Amino acid sequence: MKPLNSVGILGYGGYVPIYRIQASEIGRVWGAGCVPIIEKAVAGIDEDATTMAVEAARYAVARAQVDPEEIGAIYVGSESKPYAVKPSGTIVAEALGISSSLLAADYEFACKAGTEAFQTCIALVASGMVKYGMAIGADTAQGRPSDELEFTAASGAAAYIFGRKSEETVAYVEGTYSYSTDTPDFWRRQGEPYPSHYGRFTGRPAYFRHVLSAAKGLMNELNLTVDDFDYAVFHQPNAKFPLAAAKMLGIDEEKVKPGLLVPVIGNTYSASSPLGLAATLDEAKPGDRILVVSYGSGAGSDAFSFVVQDAIEWKRDLAPPIKALIERKKLVDYACYTRFRGKLLK
Repeated sequence: MKPLNSVGILGYGGYVPIYRIQASEIGRVWGAGCVPIIEKAVAGIDEDATTMAVEAARYAVARAQVDPEEIGAIYVGSESKPYAVKPSGTIVAEALGISSSLLAADYEFACKAGTEAFQTCIALVASGMVKYGMAIGADTAQGRPSDELEFTAASGAAAYIFGRKSEETVAYVEGTYSYSTDTPDFWRRQGEPYPSHYGRFTGRPAYFRHVLSAAKGLMNELNLTVDDFDYAVFHQPNAKFPLAAAKMLGIDEEKVKPGLLVPVIGNTYSASSPLGLAATLDEAKPGDRILVVSYGSGAGSDAFSFVVQDAIEWKRDLAPPIKALIERKKLVDYACYTRFRGKLLK
């Protein structure tokens, strides 16, 4: 899918909570000797998906250098929004001073809800229905105590403002491609506090099938090969899957590492690939081409090709880089983590 009119990213921003819990601390409590990552980001007791979305959105506005009142659409993707019946997008809009003449909705599709928001904003801007559109992925991911997900399910947010391609956009969209099937590898029924999953079933028939199909479909549509890309960003459920997907596609893992955040902040679900893209934009050069492929259980993937523009050189300095947000941290123990995430009440 290629927009009829060129669309680019005017501004982007990420947010990672200051609190971290080391995977070894979770392993100590549950007797696990081998842990999959170093540590993960934990939302504070006064944080949720919406507050994190606001923080990321503020950084995106700072980089975009636009009047928030000109943003005509806002979509928040999350599977852990604080209200079952109440949008998060309207809260973010009010916090940023965005006009009430606004298209707004919350999106769900497991971990690819944020990139669904990308596609909607790109389409709205390309059609001329809105001048600017904001897409956000934000989650305070859930993991049942002692479940393997608890080691990686983390918190974070990323926000992007899309507008017509110009000298002010930091990267433009070449195209997008989606691949979806009914593959129930991971689910959470209404009212249940934690998700269920099929363990190893989430690998080849779920994650890899969809990520590889979306990436190959995008490259076929755009007549590109893996050699045309300078960076690659994949959804990061753990530290191994993104690198394995790159190897299957024939992509050098060095192109993946700049956006590989899961070892130090965990799987931020709807914010995973958007945060990886933000970390990659923090170091990419004008002319670089970036492949982004999300994944959402249930199941589906969205793939994008972005080409970096000259504006990245000065706009990236207008808000904190992802690296700085990762380095700013306070370690908590399992008791504090349990209190922060309300696990004693579940």
